[in-house]
Amino acid sequence: MGRKKDAGFTLVELMIVMAIIGVLSLVAIPSYISAVKHAREAVLKEDLHVLRSAVDSYTMDKQKAPQSLDDLLQDGYLKKIPEDPMTRSTTTWVTNLSDSLHSLDQTDPGIDDVHSGSDEVGSDGQPYSAW
Repeated sequence: MGRKKDAGFTLVELMIVMAIIGVLSLVAIPSYISAVKHAREAVLKEDLHVLRSAVDSYTMDKQKAPQSLDDLLQDGYLKKIPEDPMTRSTTTWVTNLSDSLHSLDQTDPGIDDVHSGSDEVGSDGQPYSAW
């Protein structure tokens, strides 16, 4: 029986495999990044809906707007303040304070809207802070 030559891959074979992996990466990575961005945007939309609903419920129940997001926690309208998926922080939510008073005995303006604290632009061309 004849002896088998040294088993292994040649440099050319390894280079071809590396080129194929590189091409596949060039196709897959942008798709992955786009999917992650769309998922984070979906989470942002849901979190904004939950926060705005809690602010509206608090305002209707208490006949005054909350002064901060912590008021929603303390009175049980939220279990926890959600993390802003764009800034990955719970403290970067931007609250709009309304000058209009929601009841006759209310002396301080309160929160009437919540936005993301991110300066990035969404896939629809609007900044996340305007959603």
